[in-house]
Amino acid sequence: MKHLAPLALGPALLAAALIPTAASAQQADGPALAPGSTLLTVNAEGHATRAPDLAVFSAGVASTGATAGAALAANAADMNRVIAALKRAGVADRDIQTSNLSLNPVYAEPPRLPSGAVEQGPPRITGYQASNTVTVKQRNLGEFGKVIDTLVAAGANQVNGPSFQVDDSDAATDEARVDAVRKARQRAELYARAAGMKIVRILTLTETGGHAPPVPMYRMAMADAAAAPTPMAPGEVALNVNVSVQFELAP
Repeated sequence: MKHLAPLALGPALLAAALIPTAASAQQADGPALAPGSTLLTVNAEGHATRAPDLAVFSAGVASTGATAGAALAANAADMNRVIAALKRAGVADRDIQTSNLSLNPVYAEPPRLPSGAVEQGPPRITGYQASNTVTVKQRNLGEFGKVIDTLVAAGANQVNGPSFQVDDSDAATDEARVDAVRKARQRAELYARAAGMKIVRILTLTETGGHAPPVPMYRMAMADAAAAPTPMAPGEVALNVNVSVQFELAP
C-alpha cells in the first residue's frame, strides 16, 4: 500500500491546505500519487478590473386611487409617460423590462380611544396603491444622470440603482482566471520550498466560482426634478475568479 506524508502549513487566509489522502482513494477518485509524495490543495482568487460600460437600474411609479381599478388606471398612464421618456432618452426597447407590478390596499390608521389605546376592529381600506417598475440597462453612461432627471420629470417616483457592469466580460474574466492560476502556482511553490519539497505536477484544477463585488446603490424617491443634475461616477468594476488546484509534491 502507498502512504502519503501529511503536511500542514500556512495561514488560513491563504486558503491552502496540504491534505493526506490514502493511495487507494486517490486511485478511485483521481490521479494516483507516487510513493512518498504529498497532496497539496491551494485555493486562489484572481482579479481583473475594467471601466464599466453598462448601468442597470430600476425606475417606476407608485399611484393611488379610491378603487383598485382607479389606481391601476392612474398607474398605467403614469408608467406610459415614464417609458416614453426612457425611449426619448435613447434607451432601446430591449433594454426596458417590467420587473414588478403590484396592487395593494391602503389602510386607515386605527382610531385611538381617549385613553390613548388603539381602538380594536377590522382595518378600514381607504384606497389602493398600484406600483409598476421596469429594469433599465443604460448603455451610454455619459447620459446616465440626464436620463434619471428626465425620468423624474416624467413622473417616476421610485428609482433604485445603479449596478455598474461590464457588458462583455469574457476577456476580463479570462484575465482573472490566468491571475488565479498564477497565484495558486506561486503559493504552491512557497509551500513546497517551506516543506523542503518540489512540485511534481498539477493533479486537478477546478474553477469554484467568481463574482463581481457589489456596487453601492442609491435610492431616490419623489426626487425634485428642478434640483441640480444628478451626478454619477462609474469608477471601476472588479471581476473575480476562484480556483482550487491540487498539486503533487515530492522530496
